[in-house]
Amino acid sequence: MKEWWIQVGLLSIPLLAVYLHIPPPKLSPALRTWRSSGRYFTYKNQNIFYRDSSGALGSSDIVVLLHGFPTSSYDWYKIWEGLTQRFHRVIALDFVGFGFSDKPRPHRYSIFEQANIVEGLLGHLGLRNQRINLLSHDYGDTVAQELLHRYERNKTGCVLINSLCLSNGGIFPETHYPRFIQKILKDGGLLSPIITRLMNYFFFSRGLGAVFGPYTQPSEAEYWDMWTAIRTNDGNLVVDSILQYINQRKKHRDRWVGALTSTSVPLHLIYGPLDPVNPYPEFLQLYKKVLPMSTVSVLDDHISHYPQLEDPTGFLNAYLSFINSF
Repeated sequence: MKEWWIQVGLLSIPLLAVYLHIPPPKLSPALRTWRSSGRYFTYKNQNIFYRDSSGALGSSDIVVLLHGFPTSSYDWYKIWEGLTQRFHRVIALDFVGFGFSDKPRPHRYSIFEQANIVEGLLGHLGLRNQRINLLSHDYGDTVAQELLHRYERNKTGCVLINSLCLSNGGIFPETHYPRFIQKILKDGGLLSPIITRLMNYFFFSRGLGAVFGPYTQPSEAEYWDMWTAIRTNDGNLVVDSILQYINQRKKHRDRWVGALTSTSVPLHLIYGPLDPVNPYPEFLQLYKKVLPMSTVSVLDDHISHYPQLEDPTGFLNAYLSFINSF
């Protein structure tokens, strides 16, 4: 019996080695077009991907889009054209560790660094003194909160915020319920490097599918686009490091929630109520209690954690109604 297990172990080593060296999937035509429409700028020694589209000629408004975990700026592709019809410039980036941006390892990923990168991008684009509308989702909500904290206290002065719209993010740690696999990965330990190296499309698509509504599931092509963006530059190997943002949210709760409670910036929430990560009604009740000055758009009951992908029309209409209200 002992010899049998040894043989299985020895056989597993080359099989595992082969699996770990499977190249990332090729970019789909849609994803290739998205990348070719963007550019890169350098933050310190990191290459950061971004898109900057010119839009409405009669407007001077600028909107900057901040994506969620574990995906990328491609999350906004369904509403991109609609935004360009309203805004003079539409800008989105892949945070470091995401999408087509660099994914260094080892590296201490933090919300503070991502906020620095947003500031760096706007400086690179010559928008340091321009007022910016922020539209964020999930992980991007927390980056937006840090930018708002700096704006209100003039810490850096790089991002002058005209308005902030949040969507389905873990704004309050006490009403945020990360997925089981996220809990394992964020706590580190021996399992993290094993899980990140064995992560594949099958487990990824089923895990991500759990935070979409039953009637709004991505197509297989959309799942492959998300997975391809993650696998680019071996992004699956840094997921556990990026997930430290969950611990950072708890540690800096007063700073980031405080930024929202004390701001005079117009504030809005677009919320998919079927979200298992920030569940209804617990999350929404706390949001309205803590932030009574904020306006709220609750989408249809079957919309979940990715409202801009699940209901792009409803999401876009809600956002433009907010923007046009002030």
